[in-house]
Amino acid sequence: MEWSRGPQDEVEQMTRVQRTAQILGWILIIVGVIGFFWDGLSTESHVAEAPHLFGLFPVNVWHNLFHLATGIWGVFAARTFSSSRTYARTLGIVYALLIPLGLITPTLFGIMPIGGNDLWLHALIAIPLLYFGFSARGQAAGGREERERFRRAA
Repeated sequence: MEWSRGPQDEVEQMTRVQRTAQILGWILIIVGVIGFFWDGLSTESHVAEAPHLFGLFPVNVWHNLFHLATGIWGVFAARTFSSSRTYARTLGIVYALLIPLGLITPTLFGIMPIGGNDLWLHALIAIPLLYFGFSARGQAAGGREERERFRRAA
């Protein structure tokens, strides 16, 4: 007898890389929206003069738009394994590159602040993205393919 798939089955089907894309996507969307309330539409790119989100992270309108765009991408990428793997790999590399770039040009060539506390935050984001993006192989242990292999082996 075939049981219908409910919301719980869909949750079980998500891989770790999909869950990472989903969680980070929602976090980036929330941070992007909060950033607009925090700094309004400031375009200040100097790390010391830009509004600081939570008093720690320099942001401006371009920074907020970047968070929103990559957050939306993450939420949509979480729908499939290959999209979430591409998201994690690409964004992990981007965030990793922002670290030395933030040391060289903390204003990202006058566009947005990426220096100061953003440096360690970018590293904190890049590490799990790169790990899950490049270690992702196939589907999750709780996924349908793994259960089928287990049944055939038994």
